[in-house]
Amino acid sequence: MKAPKNAIVWVEVPVLNFDRAKDFYSRIFDFEMPEMKMGQNRMGFFLMEKDAEGVGGAIVQGEGYIPSKLGNRVYLNGGDDLTEILDKIDVAGGKVILGKTHITDEIGYYAVFEDTEGNHICLHSKK
Repeated sequence: MKAPKNAIVWVEVPVLNFDRAKDFYSRIFDFEMPEMKMGQNRMGFFLMEKDAEGVGGAIVQGEGYIPSKLGNRVYLNGGDDLTEILDKIDVAGGKVILGKTHITDEIGYYAVFEDTEGNHICLHSKK
């Protein structure tokens, strides 16, 4: 198999209370999260450039979607400096688990937070 451009093609973050989770992510990322129904699932989409050919994702409420502190770790783009998002997490109803942490100068920084649904989500930024 030829190495793909992206190892990940889509991310779904499970939620139980869709409205609460949508409000949380809309507040920390400063945008109104677009949403739609897909079959029986309710989905709220993280913003990304339409033609960027990057990796997208959504929060999802539906059968089989169970939030967890365990399991896979999703790294969301923290923009230029993830501190801007970290500063909004507690106020929006989440909890910072690991503050801004330096990885290497080349890779940048990461942090971990717990969202309103109990998921542990990571952020990444270069600065």
